Amino acid sequence: MVPNWSWVIGLLFGATIGSFLNVVIYRLPRGLSLSNPPKSFCPNCKHSLGFADLFPLFSWLVSRGKCRYCAQPIASRYVWVELLNGSLWAVIWWQFLIASNEPLRGAFYAITSSALVAVIFIDWELYIIPDELNATLLVFGIAYHAFDKSLPVALWGALWGWGLLWGIALFGRVLFRKDAMGHGDIKMMRGVGALLGPGLLVANLAIAVVAGLVIGITMLVVASKTQSTGPGDGDAASEGEEEFLPPESIVSLLVHGAFYLFCLDIVAIFVPSIYKWIGETPSEENIDDDDWKPSLTTIPFGPYLAIGAVVCMLFAAPIEKATSDYWQKATHPVSLRLGQKRGFVGIVANRLNWGASRVETRSIGYHIAGAMCDPSLCAGGIDWNVTMRADLVVTVGNNTPLQAVTQGGKSGVKDAC
Repeated sequence: MVPNWSWVIGLLFGATIGSFLNVVIYRLPRGLSLSNPPKSFCPNCKHSLGFADLFPLFSWLVSRGKCRYCAQPIASRYVWVELLNGSLWAVIWWQFLIASNEPLRGAFYAITSSALVAVIFIDWELYIIPDELNATLLVFGIAYHAFDKSLPVALWGALWGWGLLWGIALFGRVLFRKDAMGHGDIKMMRGVGALLGPGLLVANLAIAVVAGLVIGITMLVVASKTQSTGPGDGDAASEGEEEFLPPESIVSLLVHGAFYLFCLDIVAIFVPSIYKWIGETPSEENIDDDDWKPSLTTIPFGPYLAIGAVVCMLFAAPIEKATSDYWQKATHPVSLRLGQKRGFVGIVANRLNWGASRVETRSIGYHIAGAMCDPSLCAGGIDWNVTMRADLVVTVGNNTPLQAVTQGGKSGVKDAC
């Protein structure tokens, strides 16, 4: 256990890693080396940054968001990345090093959250998710469960993550004849599933959908108002029109699905020629030279999937409990339907969800009970003023009994399992 105040160390470490993430966010999608040039540089004048420019959070604030060499504005994204990553590391530090003693889990969650922060900002700006980040998610997800001696969880999670998103893409293409999911999203959820396991993937997707609706609609409304009130409305509208592209063929979607299932996209990072197997050549075009312009309604889904993954990492326990409680209520093990016939209480087992191999029922004629109901026969120990009672014994599988008590139109069941 570490001192409570040590979360500050997590904040500083996270902000420092966030400074490196800014390098990743700028260079990786543009095909630039992360190590050459070795020093960070101003994106405007390309001047190498000095020691005073490299303090996380403080350097941007002290320089008032401007380069010290060319005086051009530096995007606020740089400080937001450092702040967000630092905050995530501080929360993870508190949760897994202070509140509990899980340093292995905390370390892998911190690294994964940083990769997801990079995904969020790259996909939001450029509408792509680099394969290197998707590979990082998968490798660290499998590595965590390998160290934790729960490797099957990672493998099943990766399979379900791939299958869930690829299935949505195939379903949308067949049913609506449109592209329903980006390939980067499919590969990303494969890696997220490896870390989270299959149990949290549905919750991850649900959180992503809700976040996408709320944030996406808000951004759409703000952008629409800005465009309608700004100068040159007609030109802005024409620039916002997205070029129509035909949807991907079903054959291509099937081929790429198999390609991602066997993780050949990760192999292709080191052996690009492997793309020839599916008739493709990796594009070497600089992303800045791409003249494609998204419309106002073009909203990347990757950032919201990443947000859902971070939420599931930080709140895994309550999410799993809520999911378990929901399914337990939705699939109640026994439902009994009671009815009377010729002075006897006919009792029918309406539904049994325990996979019972043998069900035996025995109806017993009713009898008068003038006293209060025996609490041992009532669900939850509820006291009923019973005037008529019938007993039922249901034997399920291994002779486990259930006992039912009825009073007129009311019934109670005691589970003796």
